[in-house]
Amino acid sequence: MILLDIANGWKTAIMVVAMIAVFYLFLIKPQSDRTKKEAAYRDSLKAGDRLMTAGGIHVTFVSRDGAYATVEAAEGIRMKVQIATLQPIPERKAKK
Repeated sequence: MILLDIANGWKTAIMVVAMIAVFYLFLIKPQSDRTKKEAAYRDSLKAGDRLMTAGGIHVTFVSRDGAYATVEAAEGIRMKVQIATLQPIPERKAKK
């Protein structure tokens, strides 16, 4: 095996680099991509979009004010929520 011919210090260095690469490829990069996708979604919100809050309340997007959004839960019932808590309404799968 190739690693048996390398000095012990180099084996450790190669393993550390390999572990960092695995962490990056399987943990850090996917999370970064997910965060960018969520930020792009929140930046694309416009008045009238149907959303869901983190608490599960289905609302209609009204306006944005920095890190906060004004949403309407029912006719005339407006709430101010953090924009980070808004997410798309999950699609329902048809039962067979």
